[in-house]
Amino acid sequence: MKVILDANVLIAAVAGRGLCESLLELCLEEHDLIVSEQLLEEVHHNLVRKIRLPRDVALDFCRLLRNNALLATPATVAGDACRDTKDLHLLGLSESAKAEFLVTGDRDLIESGWRGTTTVVTPRQFWERCAQK
Repeated sequence: MKVILDANVLIAAVAGRGLCESLLELCLEEHDLIVSEQLLEEVHHNLVRKIRLPRDVALDFCRLLRNNALLATPATVAGDACRDTKDLHLLGLSESAKAEFLVTGDRDLIESGWRGTTTVVTPRQFWERCAQK
């Protein structure tokens, strides 16, 4: 299954033990994790600025993602597809990669009413779906 974890889910996976860390492990082991250069840049930036990880540690994590995920280029999507235009690249990434799931805690994305082929779910919803299989 092709899965996109948004930047906040990836950052939470690094910042502490818990659901997001387990989701990242699950995606790396059992699914095709999809990333883009823009997503990797956002993760790196926020790990350094917000989590205050050393740059080399943040870079190592992004390298791990790049080496173990599928790198895709986001498609262009309509500007009104989501309230927050900064999230459009994730919807475009889901389209271009034909991802089954976009996992996010971002209410703008969850409530966007996205009509693409990708199902937008919270980390808990994705975990529960995987546990049912």
